[in-house]
Amino acid sequence: MDFSKLYRPSALNSYQFIAITGLIMSGAAHVILHFFVHRTLPGFDWLYVCWTALYVIGSLMNLFGKPSEGHHHHH
Repeated sequence: MDFSKLYRPSALNSYQFIAITGLIMSGAAHVILHFFVHRTLPGFDWLYVCWTALYVIGSLMNLFGKPSEGHHHHH
């Protein structure tokens, strides 16, 4: 099992990439809201749960999926 598929950017699938981008952007928005706007939004923390769940699903697909699946590029 290749665990580098969990952290190496070139080995991530689209679900993992979207989840990491979402976590980073949500974190940045959280910092801006907290320190600059001095506001919190109810339910904002659920974004982290959703992004984490998407990352876990993407990781399972990446680790246990068949290598022939995915990347269906039409040339």
